[in-house]
Amino acid sequence: MFFSDNTSSDPQELHIDILYRLYYEIFSITSAYFLAYRILPRLMAPQKHTWVWIEFVVISYLISVVARITMIYILEPFIRKPPFDQESLTEILTDLPTLFGSYFLHIFSLSMFFIFIKLIKDQYLIQKKSLLLEKQKAETELKILKAQLNPHFLFNTLNNIYSLSIINSPITSKSIAVLSEILDCILYRCSSTYVPISQEITLINNYISLEKLRYDERLSVIFNHKVDQNGEIAPLILLSLVENAFKHGAGEDTASPIIEIDLKLINNNFEFIIKNSINQFDTQTESGKIGLNNIIQQLDKIYPDHYTFDIIKTEKDFTAHLKINLVNE
Repeated sequence: MFFSDNTSSDPQELHIDILYRLYYEIFSITSAYFLAYRILPRLMAPQKHTWVWIEFVVISYLISVVARITMIYILEPFIRKPPFDQESLTEILTDLPTLFGSYFLHIFSLSMFFIFIKLIKDQYLIQKKSLLLEKQKAETELKILKAQLNPHFLFNTLNNIYSLSIINSPITSKSIAVLSEILDCILYRCSSTYVPISQEITLINNYISLEKLRYDERLSVIFNHKVDQNGEIAPLILLSLVENAFKHGAGEDTASPIIEIDLKLINNNFEFIIKNSINQFDTQTESGKIGLNNIIQQLDKIYPDHYTFDIIKTEKDFTAHLKINLVNE
């Protein structure tokens, strides 16, 4: 008998039952830890497993032998009344059927349950860690993309203000004040994944006012916005499109550039259309392509499968059309 299922109220038999169960659990836990922390991790590694299996067989044999010796020379003398026959060490070591059938199978049966629970736990932790790393990677990539955008915008704007300062324009100080508001928004209010659309509208208005100071009456900007609720959107994407329109539209159109912006948010369906006139000899520059690719990368990371971004270019104008389903953000 490997352990007793006696439910008698006899104190002596109860003690015997406890000893058997304790004996069984000690060896089962030992084998479980051996399998879970020594054998399985090496079996899951991409390498040859010959020595792992050899170690498994040898250690399993030794555990079964120690369990049998403990039973014969410790538990039985404590429980049975002498005289009684005992197996010799040689008989124990060579009695493979008994070691396998009565000890290995019994001891490792409970170990299998422990290992099953551990595998589920490990899989959960691995999946949780993988999701965390994926989130951290996405956040890092977004920060890198934003870092690519902000210096680009700042460089162009400072060039504009520098041009005004050279001619001692009276609007230079006003331009600096507006730029200060824009930088305050970019540096301190756009660090999160989403920002209020009202904040983006204010940012665009400030940028437009800054550019109008540079172009005076030569530039025509129409900005219409209709929002039925103050939803949230990824920051700086809209400003990137506006900045692109000014740089490759107004900046290269020596006549009377026109920029039309239409922003709508109705029933969580966000739509942003920006169209700028272009010089008929204008060709898309490499920096312009980088800016648009930057925007697409951000959209892919924040709104995968929930946005459309179309670009339409004719001989007279360039249009960027963005749609986002904000319900799935």
